[in-house]
Amino acid sequence: MAARSAPSCHLRLEWVYGYRGHQCRNNLYYTAAKEIVYFVAGVGVVYSPREHRQKFYRGHSDDIISLALHPERVLVATGQVGKEPYICVWDSYTVQTVSVLKDVHTHGVACLAFDLDGQRLVSVGLDSKNAVCVWDWKRGKMLSMAPGHTDRIFDISWDLYQPNKLVSCGVKHIKFWSLCGNALTPKRGVFGKTGDLQTILCLACARDELTYSGALNGDIYVWKGINLIRTIQGAHTAGIFSMNACEEGFATGGRDGCIRLWDLTFKPITVIDLREADQGYKGLSVRSVCWRGDHILVGTQDSEIFEIVVHERNKPFLIMQGHCEGELWALAIHPTKPLAVTGSDDRSVRIWSLVDHALIARCNMEEPIRCAAVNVDGIHLALGMKDGSFTVLRVRDMTEVVHIKDRKEAIHELKYSPDGAYLAVGCNDSSVDIYGVAQRYKKFGECVGSLSFITHLDWSSDSRYLQTNDGNGKRLFYRMPGGKEVANKEEIKGVHWASWTCVSGLEVNGIWPKYSDVNDINSVDGNYIGQVLVTADDYGIVKLFRYPCLRKGAKFKKYIGHSAHVTNVRWSHDYQWVISIGGADHSVFQWKFIPERKLKDALHIAPQESLADSNSDESDSDLSDVPELDSEIEQETQLTYRRQVYKEDLPQLKEQYKEKQKSGTSKRRERAPGNSIRLHFVHGYRGYDCRSNLFYTQTGEIVYHVAAVGVVYNRQQNTQRFYLGHDDDVLCLAVHPVRDLVATGQVGRDPSIHIWDTETTKPLSILKGYHQYGVCAVDFSADGRRLASAGLDDGHTVVLWDWKRGERLSITRGSKDKIFVVKMNPYVPDKLMTAGIKHIKFWRRAGGGLIGRKGYIGTLGKNDTMMSAVYGWTEEMAFSGTSTGDVCIWRDIFLVKTVKAHDGPVFSMHALEKGFVTGGKDGVVALWDDSFERCLKTYAIKRAALAPGSKGLLLEDNPSIRAISLGHGHILVGTKNGEILEVDKSGPITLLVQGHMEGEVWGLATHPYLPICATVSDDKTLRIWDLSPSHCMLAVRKLKKGGRCCCFSPDGKALAVGLNDGSFLMANADTLEDLVSFHHRKDIISDIRFSPGSGKYLAVASHDSFVDIYNVLSSKRVGICKGATSYITHVDWDIRGKLLQVNTGAKEQLFFEAPRGKKQTIPSGEAEKIGWASWTSVLGLCCEGIWPVIGEVMDVTASCLTSDKTVLATGDDLGFVKLFRYPAKGKFGKFKRYVAHSTHVTNVRWTYDDSMLVTLGGADMSLMVWTNEMEGYREKRPCDSEESDIDSEEDGGYDSDVTRENEISYTIRALSTNIRPMFGIKPHLQQKEPSTDERQGVVRGSRPPVSRAPPQPEKLQTNNVGKKKRPIEDLVLELVFGYRGRDCRNNVHYLNDGDDIIYHTASVGILHNVATGTQSFYQEHNDDILCLTVNQHPKFINIVATGQVIQQTCQPQRRPCTSGTP
Repeated sequence: MAARSAPSCHLRLEWVYGYRGHQCRNNLYYTAAKEIVYFVAGVGVVYSPREHRQKFYRGHSDDIISLALHPERVLVATGQVGKEPYICVWDSYTVQTVSVLKDVHTHGVACLAFDLDGQRLVSVGLDSKNAVCVWDWKRGKMLSMAPGHTDRIFDISWDLYQPNKLVSCGVKHIKFWSLCGNALTPKRGVFGKTGDLQTILCLACARDELTYSGALNGDIYVWKGINLIRTIQGAHTAGIFSMNACEEGFATGGRDGCIRLWDLTFKPITVIDLREADQGYKGLSVRSVCWRGDHILVGTQDSEIFEIVVHERNKPFLIMQGHCEGELWALAIHPTKPLAVTGSDDRSVRIWSLVDHALIARCNMEEPIRCAAVNVDGIHLALGMKDGSFTVLRVRDMTEVVHIKDRKEAIHELKYSPDGAYLAVGCNDSSVDIYGVAQRYKKFGECVGSLSFITHLDWSSDSRYLQTNDGNGKRLFYRMPGGKEVANKEEIKGVHWASWTCVSGLEVNGIWPKYSDVNDINSVDGNYIGQVLVTADDYGIVKLFRYPCLRKGAKFKKYIGHSAHVTNVRWSHDYQWVISIGGADHSVFQWKFIPERKLKDALHIAPQESLADSNSDESDSDLSDVPELDSEIEQETQLTYRRQVYKEDLPQLKEQYKEKQKSGTSKRRERAPGNSIRLHFVHGYRGYDCRSNLFYTQTGEIVYHVAAVGVVYNRQQNTQRFYLGHDDDVLCLAVHPVRDLVATGQVGRDPSIHIWDTETTKPLSILKGYHQYGVCAVDFSADGRRLASAGLDDGHTVVLWDWKRGERLSITRGSKDKIFVVKMNPYVPDKLMTAGIKHIKFWRRAGGGLIGRKGYIGTLGKNDTMMSAVYGWTEEMAFSGTSTGDVCIWRDIFLVKTVKAHDGPVFSMHALEKGFVTGGKDGVVALWDDSFERCLKTYAIKRAALAPGSKGLLLEDNPSIRAISLGHGHILVGTKNGEILEVDKSGPITLLVQGHMEGEVWGLATHPYLPICATVSDDKTLRIWDLSPSHCMLAVRKLKKGGRCCCFSPDGKALAVGLNDGSFLMANADTLEDLVSFHHRKDIISDIRFSPGSGKYLAVASHDSFVDIYNVLSSKRVGICKGATSYITHVDWDIRGKLLQVNTGAKEQLFFEAPRGKKQTIPSGEAEKIGWASWTSVLGLCCEGIWPVIGEVMDVTASCLTSDKTVLATGDDLGFVKLFRYPAKGKFGKFKRYVAHSTHVTNVRWTYDDSMLVTLGGADMSLMVWTNEMEGYREKRPCDSEESDIDSEEDGGYDSDVTRENEISYTIRALSTNIRPMFGIKPHLQQKEPSTDERQGVVRGSRPPVSRAPPQPEKLQTNNVGKKKRPIEDLVLELVFGYRGRDCRNNVHYLNDGDDIIYHTASVGILHNVATGTQSFYQEHNDDILCLTVNQHPKFINIVATGQVIQQTCQPQRRPCTSGTP
């Protein structure tokens, strides 16, 4: 269909009419190039008066409300509103982002200011505390933050003559700030007797600690330090909104419409009254002033910008105009000329020239204007008013033709018929009136079919029909001019409409996003010639669709710039431009239409301009024309890695459950066992959902990951070393350029990235705090100093790190779709790319943010899913592998060409010095030249090519390749099936490591007298593994179904396997050939056990809640154990082979007699005394202690007892392997805990001689072999964790002093109750006699809702300037008795070679001179000091750090105070 893809044409912003004067100040400046910078809506504008040309900065997503100019006058900082507002620092020449500052403010950024050398930027937020924040803007790092004031702050400025000093002002306050270290400390300005306390609107700093500020009453207040020393009264007759300092002096502008110039000592030079100027008017209010040389820029409340030349100050030049406050809805286009007409709630109608980019006519009306239309010959202009009337003007001279008021509610839409005979007027009262133009607008008809207000109208080309839309989304048709509704829809089937501005109808079905309201799209206009449709919506977006747009969720190109509602949009008469208007931002945007034929030229001329404003080819629907995803990729995209319980939740969960469990902890518990285990070998590799996670190290070893383990594999010695710092699934791995360090990212609620050394397997850095749910991709920069990571949260956050310092450099939302790969540019450390579902993006660092641009595909390809990516031989060249088997070649952000590389997705790609190597789902490794023009060689992964030295067996030919790496003369290949292969360039393939394929692994059995084990999995394979010394897979057999359990016979010759379809089989343990099979059950076989001794009987447990007993020799079922209420989980035989112990999913421990299966009732005490051939049960008194405090939310899945019956090993749902001393009686036994598996440990088994423990990870598909180290044998290792879920009395309590100190609550004094009880009423609060109102219960200050009596004036608060006051004596601290010793330690130190002692008490730091007994004090703290230390370094003599009790009002970023000695 027509709307299956976005249109190939394009819009480019050409001009913006307007300036944000309302609710903003100080937002208009000259740049170094003598251009003018300001903002309107969400766009920063750089205007050149000489060339009459505009450039646009469009990095914001909402209304810009603040602007600051760098001292060098090239860079600009702008701040916006929004839930998560940010600050952009950008270049006024290139209009490119230099830095983004984010994640601190909320609601909006009200003020900005650069310091003298331009290195730091201060910002003020719109949050409840009006937070003040200082930034190192180049690094995007916040240096300091403090609450600003309880009321609004209107202006802030650095003191340009005193470093680290700032001044802020606002509602009834001015504050003087000092920045010391990372602490911002304010002091309030003292108004004293010199001036009244009032709101300060603007300020400027001068020499000698002087500050000038403009007040609400028009006075200028002059401050010295923090004290008001004089006022310049009557500087303006009303509030002073703007003050600008320059080399010549100061300029001020106010509500009185005057500009005043002052010299450097603030003596008046001249006054310019704009209200009296040629273009002036009554009520003109100045909001911004900039004085530079002999030019002055003035911005007004009503969106005008004036330029004044000082020596011709009576002739200000008006260089920009826009609509004033009030919503802007009316838009009409002249039918024959490049003119646009707009009308607003400001009661003005304006005509704009689209060629000259200027206002050419303006007329003020009596009422707010809501809609407009120009007739076909361009003579008459009709305006619909908010009061229900409409007025017709002559376009030529704006004189009135007629004024008609037939309605009482607003007119929302009006249109002239194509033949010029009629005017249709749509009203808020649901009616449309038809007027005859030639008959002096006599009413001819009325359309009354709608049930809601009229929103849009369109005439048919022959003027015989009218279609309407209303507020309910209904589309109706009427015959003209009478207005009779068309009941038979067949009548209008062939009608051609003269224009298409209706938002409802078959032709525009596709413009509506999913789940949208019928009033979300405000305006539409169709371009029949170009077959495109432009729309305007409530989210500030202008969109371009194909026309007709029949299919729901059609693709579009979108353009941002307007801040909120875009109320109307229209094509110009010749379709050269699109005009859009913003409701609340009062702006008119003019977009240049670039047709498809011109687009290619435009791209190469100005790629920045043409693509900066377009997030092209998007859709609001999941329906799209992209072919179905490859099955593997689809499976991968559906993985969420979300956990019900994360390991980070454990401490909190334990606390919650401790209270409930306290009664059960009184019994003394056994200590943890003396034995410990050490991870020895891991079979497996994470290939099924990861890519490019396999590398050679510097020493030729191989590094990869599986489960929660980073593995370094030595292929010569067949040994492994492990990084065990992770506690959940590792999802990605990257190697440092030097190949000695590795970065790995994991799953987690707050997932971490670990950078660790491959030789020592010790962590060097751990990064966390910015991703959610998991880290899916990481990559080092070419110099190894930086690391990029991508997360699994909904916005797929991309973070750039300085990993050595653990510092986040930049952060951004990566994509709404999953990211598969992140790659740093090897030539430019500030650039990177991400690729994933239907996208590739190229990013550039800008301070604390990243600026991304989507790859532009054009006509060379389709929007495909990218699975792999690498950079080429220059910084602009990049290559990506797609899900369809193509390699895309990119230059900058443009697709240059595509090359067919594989059948199926290209999962991995590796760059060489002179070429590339790729691997795909087709199981082929391909070597390419350096331009992907020629494939030099291919290697197919075949079983026939397997070399004799392989550590296992290849399961299938051409397995899907997930990772490729080159080094040491070999190609290293990782497959989806969990295999790691080394391909020699001459052809032979060596299998090094393998594990189970995708699907949970549950079945595990160890051989009765050999170091081998068997596993069976949902991947439908049965495997035999050698546990020592060769560590390889000895045999494999494919099964018809997946399996969940297996067991060797006591003689080791037979192997029983339970399958998921309810059947089981017995196979020869050496050849794995079938001996016999049975199928008596329908559900999963969950456990299977041979009886001890000769293995005469076989117990087979199923999820059907039965245990079947078979006679092995006769191959018959001889008994059924019934009575379980839930599925069977574990089965054990007693030593005699006569009794079965059974566990169920309902946590029942049951006993059955064999072979008949009769249920037995055995008291728990007696069950202990029975000798069991094996113990894999998780229930009963003997293993009560293995269940954790949080047993309600997690299960212990498996257990196994050593043959000497001393140590019980368990596996649980959180991935922990634990060792308990057996029997584990009493709740919450002590244990040793080991983390290597990621989530469920599904099975654990000791080998026949207890020398090794074998564990299985369900979802991580890994088989881990642990060495059992006896008590006293080993040194202490960091992975050992001796602990318990609950501490009981025998664990030892605290000393009484320590206990008391541990229980101290450092409540803030200001918030705590009084230490000394107080009674009575203070004298100044006592009243001599209650008033009449109070006797009657009337609350003072409240008044009845209606009263005839005039309201009493409220008591005025004054400064009492005339009254004499007694001078306030100042107190100086002389001596402090006391020292804080009761709850502090190590807080007394010698200074100055023992001459002084430094210590603290209360909130005072004390320096006590030993010889004289005098004291000096550090008094900057405002609450109890709790700790003190002295810097011992010779460079920092006498530097002391003290830390205090925190105040609730402080920001969390505060650090302890550091100072020199007082």
